[in-house]
Amino acid sequence: MPDSIGGSGFFFTGFDKLVHLGFFFVLTILLFFGKIQSQHNYSFRSYTILKIIVLTFILGASIELIQKYFFSYRSAEWWDLGCDMIGVFMGVFGYVFLHKSNYNEKKN
Repeated sequence: MPDSIGGSGFFFTGFDKLVHLGFFFVLTILLFFGKIQSQHNYSFRSYTILKIIVLTFILGASIELIQKYFFSYRSAEWWDLGCDMIGVFMGVFGYVFLHKSNYNEKKN
């Protein structure tokens, strides 16, 4: 984040990492939601999880590489990519947890 907003009191050191985590968490949830909505009889598949993890990793890494090589006023931070992936894994965990709890609820 630029230094100009860093002193406002609302933003803190590392705030941009929290933003990365949040954006990629929401992106992951939306990707799962889109996948579920696009299929009439959706069933849980580990392959879907793998595809979403790979897709979001490629997106996050691409963003950092573009910042490093194409923008002089932006810098690539690999911690951003790490926070992106933490957000993705939080989304995956939420999806798996909700799916398993719904599955167990339907069994009973």
